[in-house]
Amino acid sequence: MEFFSNINIQFYLIAYLVGGIPFGLILAKLFTGINIKEHGSGSIGATNVLRVVKEKYPQKAKLIAVSTFTLDTLKGLVVILIAKYLGLSPETQWAIAFLAVVGHCFSPYLMFEGGKGVATGFGVMAIMLPIEAIIGIVAWFVFAKVIKISSLSSLVGLLVFTVSSFIIHPEIPDINSHAPIILITFIIVYKHIPNIIRLATKTEAKI
Repeated sequence: MEFFSNINIQFYLIAYLVGGIPFGLILAKLFTGINIKEHGSGSIGATNVLRVVKEKYPQKAKLIAVSTFTLDTLKGLVVILIAKYLGLSPETQWAIAFLAVVGHCFSPYLMFEGGKGVATGFGVMAIMLPIEAIIGIVAWFVFAKVIKISSLSSLVGLLVFTVSSFIIHPEIPDINSHAPIILITFIIVYKHIPNIIRLATKTEAKI
């Protein structure tokens, strides 16, 4: 039991469990009765929520999708802010960031399935590397407006964020390693493999 009395371990578990909350599934089910796991791509993220809900409830789709994105963004962000307030180390905060994204992508409440990790990843990086996060989200927004393909826009934003992190911070403050960023990037790209295949075959749907 001493293992679980360690505050770092407690925050690691909280980050994973909070990160795993499937807000998209909850909101769609609560306000429309639709189980988004059974429609569209089956993802719990905002893009699938928008596509699926729009088919039957177009007047509700955008609000539910925006709410999903916002709550998914806040999941890791809030836990890190609490950890900062309590004075937990930067190393612990980076571990929290990583585990929040893992929780979203491999939710313990959905048999370790989940979303793509983009919103949650943006949320944690908005705290850990705010300049790079802003650059990445701007790239995502511009590409989304121009090409209107959510997955490709997300991957471009992720690439821009990752590259900018190496340029702006050749050594990440306090930890001197890009390992957490590389791991988060790998997970998000891994979760986008079906989208990448559809992009390659030109069958990926637009927003």
